Amino acid sequence: MRVSFYTLGCRMNQFDTDLMRSKFIESGYEVVSFEELADIYIVNTCTVTTGGDRSSRQALYQAKRRNPKAVVVATGCYAQVKPQELTSLNEVDLVVGNTHKSEILKLVEEFLEKKNKKAVVGEIFRQNELKNFDTVLYFEESRPFLKVQEGCNKFCTFCVIPFARGKVRSAPKEKVIEQVKLLADRGFEEVVLSGTQLSQYGWDIDSSLHELLLDLLKVEGIKLIRLSSMHIKELSKELIELIATEDRIAPHFHLSLQSGSDRILALMERGYTREDYLRVVNLILESRSESAIGTDIIVGFPTESDKDFEDTYRFVEELPFAYLHVFPYSDRPFTKASKLKGKVQERVKKERVRALNKLDSEKRTEFYRKNLGRKLRATVLGNGKLLTENYISVERSTYAPPGRVVEVTL
Repeated sequence: MRVSFYTLGCRMNQFDTDLMRSKFIESGYEVVSFEELADIYIVNTCTVTTGGDRSSRQALYQAKRRNPKAVVVATGCYAQVKPQELTSLNEVDLVVGNTHKSEILKLVEEFLEKKNKKAVVGEIFRQNELKNFDTVLYFEESRPFLKVQEGCNKFCTFCVIPFARGKVRSAPKEKVIEQVKLLADRGFEEVVLSGTQLSQYGWDIDSSLHELLLDLLKVEGIKLIRLSSMHIKELSKELIELIATEDRIAPHFHLSLQSGSDRILALMERGYTREDYLRVVNLILESRSESAIGTDIIVGFPTESDKDFEDTYRFVEELPFAYLHVFPYSDRPFTKASKLKGKVQERVKKERVRALNKLDSEKRTEFYRKNLGRKLRATVLGNGKLLTENYISVERSTYAPPGRVVEVTL
């Protein structure tokens, strides 16, 4: 039988899709692209925004249109948070939450036998371990992404992720080290540590990201360790000192800001102020001026006034960000913010998104210009493409094989 996968959202979903795909292949299924005719379509959904919900539904509709006789399965975060909403869709035959992704092959085969439409979703907060860590490795081009942590213990008032991914579960440090050594033996010189909230690694196993990095830096052959998104209030003094001084940690840090208004940050329950954020960024840039600092911004949070947005705009304008990811606020189920009054009009949110996207374009151009003439390390991705240590995409031929780190002058 032919099975097809479609993945929306974050790299955590990419990890999960790779795991599901491998199980179907091991059982003799033929994997085809989403645009082809298949017997089974599995859509790994996203629910971080209303846009994620909408795109997930559109993918499900497309699958059923492509083959009305196919089994269409909705899994992922949307399935975990709103299973009944998806079950009610005529185009969806089976709904599988994040809690049961590891059993999806069995559940699909049960459906093929009994044709019994249902939702299989468990209690996400009962998930106590990071399942299948040592069998899942996601590659983006030629860069290995290693999933070391899942879940989040912070319940920011706008965020549905803890309800979709559960609380923190960390991979044992020994397993992470073993995986990185295997990657080094295979010739890879950069590894990306990934997680729902990487800075919470180790909270559940009496360890920390700082401890993990100290051990990984001892692995011979690895020249760059890149870190995924982190929360500034979860960075210990020791961790900040390490990432600001250790050359083998890639100078590329995604530190979500969300708002430049202290009033809105308090309503979001982020746990820091503008000054706290600025202090961490300055500590990094003072030691490693080549660093790329990226961030996320939410506009139109309930009660966000023109002044609040102006505070955000000016704060972002003053900081040397390399890039921005800008999102309009949308109510998410179970969150405190969804119950707040003072919702911002859609028209206003769109205007604010446009303004910050324009600023993002200017920031990227400024960052590229600042790096002209600079000598940097870059990972070979293949097909004439490289990615610098500070996250600049470069088109240049090289004799080095994919996965190797070379020096380039921009």
